[in-house]
Amino acid sequence: MDKQKVLIADDEAGVRLLVSRILEEEYIVLEAADGAEAIDITKEQQPALILLDLMMPKMDGYAACHRIKADQATSRIPVIILTGVGHELNKKLAEEMGADGYITKPFTRESLLEEMRRLLLISSQQ
Repeated sequence: MDKQKVLIADDEAGVRLLVSRILEEEYIVLEAADGAEAIDITKEQQPALILLDLMMPKMDGYAACHRIKADQATSRIPVIILTGVGHELNKKLAEEMGADGYITKPFTRESLLEEMRRLLLISSQQ
């Protein structure tokens, strides 16, 4: 079976590297350093899933998530917010912008993969 593409959008190169290492055996990992780049890559590459940080330059994760979910060509792609911000208000706003999942840093390899697999399964059944 072909590997699915996953986009990790985070302005911290260290976070992108860490997540890439976790995912590289099972997925093709695409990277973006800000929300605007995440939108461009999503339109071009149509990843199976997006991991999106909230606090990024140019365009934050809320706006990027909203734009991805508002575009008919990309609206069905599951988005998981992967952030250091764990407040309930932030989680609620992310959900309002269309996010399908919310994981706070630090996270475990298992919790990340479990949430990704759950959303990819749901997405494949739609």
